[in-house]
Amino acid sequence: HTQTHTHTHTHTYTYTHTENYMPQEDDWDRDMLLDPAWEKQQRKTFTAWCNSHLRKAGTQIENIEEDFRDGLKLMLLLEVISGERLAKPERGKMRVHKISNVNKALDFIASKGVKLVSIGAEEIVDGNAKMTLGMIWTIILRFAIQDISVEETSAKEGLLLWCQRKTAPYKNVNIQNFHISWKDGLGFCALIHRHRPELIDYGKLRKDDPMTNLNTAFDVAEKYLDIPKMLDAEDIISTLRPDEKAVMTYVSCYYHAFSGKQKAETAANRICKVLAVNQENEQLMEDYEKLASDLLEWIRRTIPWLENRMPENTMQAMQQKLEDFRDYRRLHKPPKVQEKCQLEINFNTLQTKLRLSNRPAFMPSEGKMVSDINNAWGNLEGAEKGYEEWLLNEIRRLERLDHLAEKFRQKAAIHEAWTGGKEEMLQQRDYESSSLSEIKALLKKHEAFESDLTAHQDRVEQIAAIAQELNELDYYDSPSVNARCQRICDQWDSLGNLTQKRSEALQRTEKLLETIDQLYLEFAKRAAPFNNWMEGAMEDLQDTFIVHTIEEIQGLSMAHEQFKATLPEADKERQAILGIHNEIAKIVQTYHVNIAGSNPYTTINPQEVNAKWDKVRHLVPQRDQALIEEHARQQNNERLRRQFANQANVIGPWIQTKMEEIGRISIEMHGTLEDQLTHLRQYEKSIINYKPKIDQLEGDHQLIQEALIFDNKHTNYTMEHIRVGWEQLLTTIARTINEIENQILTRDAKGITQEQLNEFRASFNHFDRKRTGIMEAEDFKTCLISMGYNLGENEFSRIMSIVDPNRMGLVTFQAFIDFMSRETADTDTADQVMASFKVLAGDKNYILADELRRELPPDQAEYCIARMAPYSGPDAVPGALDYMSFSTALYGESDL
Repeated sequence: HTQTHTHTHTHTYTYTHTENYMPQEDDWDRDMLLDPAWEKQQRKTFTAWCNSHLRKAGTQIENIEEDFRDGLKLMLLLEVISGERLAKPERGKMRVHKISNVNKALDFIASKGVKLVSIGAEEIVDGNAKMTLGMIWTIILRFAIQDISVEETSAKEGLLLWCQRKTAPYKNVNIQNFHISWKDGLGFCALIHRHRPELIDYGKLRKDDPMTNLNTAFDVAEKYLDIPKMLDAEDIISTLRPDEKAVMTYVSCYYHAFSGKQKAETAANRICKVLAVNQENEQLMEDYEKLASDLLEWIRRTIPWLENRMPENTMQAMQQKLEDFRDYRRLHKPPKVQEKCQLEINFNTLQTKLRLSNRPAFMPSEGKMVSDINNAWGNLEGAEKGYEEWLLNEIRRLERLDHLAEKFRQKAAIHEAWTGGKEEMLQQRDYESSSLSEIKALLKKHEAFESDLTAHQDRVEQIAAIAQELNELDYYDSPSVNARCQRICDQWDSLGNLTQKRSEALQRTEKLLETIDQLYLEFAKRAAPFNNWMEGAMEDLQDTFIVHTIEEIQGLSMAHEQFKATLPEADKERQAILGIHNEIAKIVQTYHVNIAGSNPYTTINPQEVNAKWDKVRHLVPQRDQALIEEHARQQNNERLRRQFANQANVIGPWIQTKMEEIGRISIEMHGTLEDQLTHLRQYEKSIINYKPKIDQLEGDHQLIQEALIFDNKHTNYTMEHIRVGWEQLLTTIARTINEIENQILTRDAKGITQEQLNEFRASFNHFDRKRTGIMEAEDFKTCLISMGYNLGENEFSRIMSIVDPNRMGLVTFQAFIDFMSRETADTDTADQVMASFKVLAGDKNYILADELRRELPPDQAEYCIARMAPYSGPDAVPGALDYMSFSTALYGESDL
């Protein structure tokens, strides 16, 4: 048979510009509900914007979603704003012509690097307001906002930055966005006043009168700037958040209106920038010259003062010279060091700026180069070093004798102050009533004193050496120096003897107390872990437990038996610890040792050990009883698990088997469709009869939940698995029965024989490679080629749109039958129906209502009369009806 396929080429675009000039939130979401107030603002703004360009072509639009439906004015708008010619539009009035025109416009938009977000030509032709507004918005973005560029920002960010720069001098204007920042109208007025101050008296505007501000700006822009009124002041004020796209569209018109002036400002800024660089460089040159001259003059004046070597006769005069030199180093030189550093920094900065701005390098005046200044500075530091050395040598020479005498007096005084009270301290007998820790502290203190005594040996030797040097230099007060030195040496020998005696007494007392301390420590070392063991045992014996299996309770019982086996050994340890305490008491009584306080290493005492041991022995039988009771409960839980698992392990595989059998029935071709349907209904009945077993399993599951059982190692099936499988089984059998019923309806409606149906099923099964009952797109394409179809990409896409309207990439057997029945059946056409009406009309080009009522059943006659349009041909008579257009409409070729 001969096949003729016609289809309409349509597009669905996703808007994503390659430069990403708008943030994500500006993408048009086809599923988003547009706020009515925003939609109203967008309608007015976008309509005015379109008319501002369409009027250049001598036309305009009134209704934005209606006037673009045929695509003609849409193509004209794109030609005006782009300056380019589009493809020749279709002039026909049919829907296919309108879709073709809109597609040409969408193709042109796409060629400019724009993809529309899910906007198809059919939606524009159908007058979808939201999709039409989205399309116009993307045109505005591409042709009115994308190319805006301000200070390395572009598009929306560039436009916002331009508004912020222009309104910056106006303190009561703060532009942060394209919605609420414009509500008071001052932003629009500020833009106009910044560029055309003569048009608006900005000083009279008030922030609390937005209606006046907005209307003033809109009227002035329309009258003097040729910017149409795209917004309503009432809408902006009454809306909590004006529509961002409407405001952005209107503000972009201001930008383009003032763009010429913007270029002049850019040029002026460039000149100012160049002049500012030159002025800054010249100032740096002048600063360098002055700073270099001042620094060199200061160096010239300072060097002669440092080179003066005339000595003074008195110590006071030499010290004054030294103080003057210190003032020079502390007060006068540091600022000059900073000046020299700053001079080098300024010179390097200046040379860098000159090089970066393509200016010639700076050459200082003769003798003021950085190298000249460094040389002069080196001479200054050389003179400074020699002057300081001369001053110090002279002062050392004069200070020598006075220094020796003062040094002797100082060291002697320090030593005498240190030795004061030391002899009385060494003769104390405080160790006789001290504890071991106190004895050890006294020993440490005495050792520290001995170390300190040794350290002071050097001072005694230094005092004797200084006295000897003063005698050699014939110091005038040598007798008093010698007498004082002798007293110091005699006292030093006495301190050494007393130190030795006290050390021996402390060591004897320490040995006596250490024996008792070792016993204390042994008691503490053994009592502490035993006490911890008893506390841990009491805690474990009283600890509550939660188990879920017999194995867990058996593990607890085994651990408890192991614990009880350790009790005899623990009792031996208890007796050994108490024996240590008895030995300590015996030693104290025998040697009459003065022991202050209790055991310093532990707070545990024998009474506490015995009390805790009795508590442990009391808790053991209580734990035995608790474990026995829990073991009985876990045995009951295990019985419930097995009871549930025995049923679930049968029901689960039964459900899976039934699912597989139903799948084979729906794919295999055993008998007629009625046989298959009968077989499936029998399956359905057997499945429903199985429901009591599911209910019984639900009852067992409830018992398990009430017993707080959370796992079951005897089965992999949970109640949730069984429920889901059972529901899927019921759904699958119902859906499979419905599919067979639909195949019967299709067969009967299309007149398909059982042999043809079997042939369709055989072909479908052959190319259903995965045996899922659903053919993938590539398998379907292979099937069509095997049947003789000569498929191109467009033709295959058309067929897939028929069999897979949801675009899932899959073809069901029902869709396959529908397609094949349409391809093979002898169906009526519009021309055949039209010819039949002409027979009833007696070969006329129209038909009368009486003729329809005479020839057709009453309900079908009235159906035709109600839907046929009046005939308007040249041979029309009263009551004539147009059966030709009605026949065409029946097959969807025009609106019914």
